[in-house]
Amino acid sequence: MAQYGKKSVPLDVELYQPASSLPEGKKNPEFQKKWEIALGLIDSSLQRGEQPSIVLTDAGYGNNSSFIKQLEQRKLKYLVAVAKNRKVGLKSEKNSDMNEEMRLDEIAKKLSKDAFSAVTLHLDKPKTIWVATFNAQVTRLGGERRFAIVLNASSFEQATEVDYLMTNVKVEMATAQWMVETYGQRNWVEVFYRDAKSWLGWREAQVRDKKKLLRHFVLVFCAYTFILWQKLTGGLRRRWANKPLNTFREALEAFRTAMSFRFFHWLQEHQNLFAAYKASLGYLWA
Repeated sequence: MAQYGKKSVPLDVELYQPASSLPEGKKNPEFQKKWEIALGLIDSSLQRGEQPSIVLTDAGYGNNSSFIKQLEQRKLKYLVAVAKNRKVGLKSEKNSDMNEEMRLDEIAKKLSKDAFSAVTLHLDKPKTIWVATFNAQVTRLGGERRFAIVLNASSFEQATEVDYLMTNVKVEMATAQWMVETYGQRNWVEVFYRDAKSWLGWREAQVRDKKKLLRHFVLVFCAYTFILWQKLTGGLRRRWANKPLNTFREALEAFRTAMSFRFFHWLQEHQNLFAAYKASLGYLWA
């Protein structure tokens, strides 16, 4: 998925096939781990000249050091979620020349209330969260990375939601505000999946063959992108609606109205042709 402002545009899709479904399991030449598939999709985008300004992933990929190393080898900037049990190295309080390895959740518990600054996210409704940022050594990656601990309350003890983020973006840019606002853009990818599943039949494929499934997904991608383009360029609003089209569902309904009208208009002039087509399938149009 590519993120442009507040819209997500689907670019590529690839299926993950569990090792258990392959004859030789993980030794099968066709088997690929999820992070390897993700890297392949990124490489496809790079080959087309689509250079991402930032790669956003959930902790499933952010915790994978092999995946992160490959991003860095491609000189890509990233901002990823990581697990609370990720160990990082901080300067020891007793000996500043040594690093003390600690889990991120242990660091979160030790940080004072003053270490967290309030950040307001301007969503549908303004939301305030509390963020602490710091640099720490990551042994498996080598060198320091920038981390953020994000709470939904002013202290770790009161928080019911805690997120941990890591980036290779320079300290000057990777402020608390930048990290949470930038990572929040990843939510628009989830919005795409919600719309594709709810309104475009993403999960309603009646096939099991890999090639046919990919064709189904590509058709969904095309339909989503076409309707989104029509909505953004005002095509649907100009002719097929007398109200703002604020959601994908509303835009889709305007598109369906347009297609229904055009089919009805076509049918009035070509009833015999349509009846003949139905008859060729063994049905009667009366």
